[in-house]
Amino acid sequence: MSTDFLPFALPEIGEEEIAEVVDSLRSGWVTTGPKAKRLEEDFISFLGRPELEAVAVNSATSGLHLALEAVGVGPGDEVIVPTYTFTATAEIVRYLGATPVMVDVDEHTFNMTAAHFQKAITHKTKAVVPVHFAGLACDMEPILKLANERGIKVIEDAAHALPTKYKGNLIGTLGSDATVFSFYANKTMTTGEGGMVVTANEEIAKRCKVMRLHGISRDAFDRYTSTKPAWSYEVVAPGYKYNMPDIAAAIGIHQLKKLPEFQSRRQKLANYYYEALEDLPIELPALPGLDCSHAWHLFPLRLKDEAVICRDSFIEKMAKLGIGCSVHFIPLHLHPYWRDTYNLTPEMFPVAQRIFESEVTLPLYTKMSDDDLGRVVAAVRQVLING
Repeated sequence: MSTDFLPFALPEIGEEEIAEVVDSLRSGWVTTGPKAKRLEEDFISFLGRPELEAVAVNSATSGLHLALEAVGVGPGDEVIVPTYTFTATAEIVRYLGATPVMVDVDEHTFNMTAAHFQKAITHKTKAVVPVHFAGLACDMEPILKLANERGIKVIEDAAHALPTKYKGNLIGTLGSDATVFSFYANKTMTTGEGGMVVTANEEIAKRCKVMRLHGISRDAFDRYTSTKPAWSYEVVAPGYKYNMPDIAAAIGIHQLKKLPEFQSRRQKLANYYYEALEDLPIELPALPGLDCSHAWHLFPLRLKDEAVICRDSFIEKMAKLGIGCSVHFIPLHLHPYWRDTYNLTPEMFPVAQRIFESEVTLPLYTKMSDDDLGRVVAAVRQVLING
C-alpha cells in the first residue's frame, strides 16, 4: 500500500482531452470558437432537453453573475442565498449592487429549504439562489412553487450537481430561470476553469451571450469566421469578459463523454465509505430520496459529540497519516466581509454553525484507486478510535 500523500482532489485527464487540446492549438482557434459551441451543443444533448440553451463561460461564478444580471437583479434588490456555501454564491449579488440575504440550512442535507426561503422574503426580494450542496439536490418543487407564486426568479447554483437528479429529472431541466454548473478542476467534470449557464428562456440566453463578451451585439467567433466583411459590431451594454476559450472547451468535450463513467465510480467510492465507516461516531452524508441521485462531488461527514477528537485535530492527524481532507464550507456569516457588512452572528444561523464546527470532507475523486480508498478508511478508523 502506498505511503505517498493522498491529496484531497485530483482531476482525471486522459489522452482524448490532450489530443483535443493539441488539435485546438494547431487549428488556430485558441479562444472562443467552434469547440466552445460544440461543448454547448453536447451539453444540451446530455441534458436531453433540446428546448434548452447553454452558454459556456469561464467560471460558474461568472455564470451566476450573468444569470442574475439577465433576470434584472440590480441596486435595491435582495437575493436570498444560503450561508452554507462558497462566497461566490453571494459575491455575485454584490457585483450587481444588490443585497444578499443569507438563510440557514437543513441539518441533514446542508441545503436551503422552502421554509428558509419563505421566511426571508420581503418586498425587495428579486431572486433566490438554491445551492445543491455536495451534489445532493435541494427539494426544488416547493422552492419553485413558492418562487412562482411570489414572482421571484430562481437561479440554481449547481456547481456541485452534475449529474444530479431530482425526482427523475437532471438538475438543469427543472424549470428554474437558469441553472449554473461549474467545471473547475475538482468538479465532477472539468475544463480547468469554466462553467455553463443553462436556461429555457431565450431572452436570458441572449442576454448572457451578449454580456459574456463585453456587451457586443454579436459573437466574436461569428465575426472572425464570416466569409464576408463582418468587421462592424455594436456595444449594446457594459458587458464582461466571461467567455470560455476553445482550449478549455476541448477538455470539456471529452470530460462530458466520460461523465457517466465518472459518476459510476464516484457512486462506488461513496458506497464503500458508507459500508466501511457506518459504525464510527460520525454522521454520514444525507442520501437522495426516491427517483433522485447524488453527484457525489463531495463526501462530507460530521463528527458526533462522542467522537474522541475535534474536527480540527482530526484533519491534522489525517494529514500526518498522509490523507488530505478539507472543510466545506466556512459559512459566509463567519467571514469578515459578510459578517461585518451585514452584522451577521452565529446565533442567526444555528444549524449552519453546528454543521461547520463538526464537518470534514474526505477525498473522493475518480482517480482514487481501491488502495487509496482503503488508506483513507484505515486512517479515519485509526484517528476516530485511537484519537
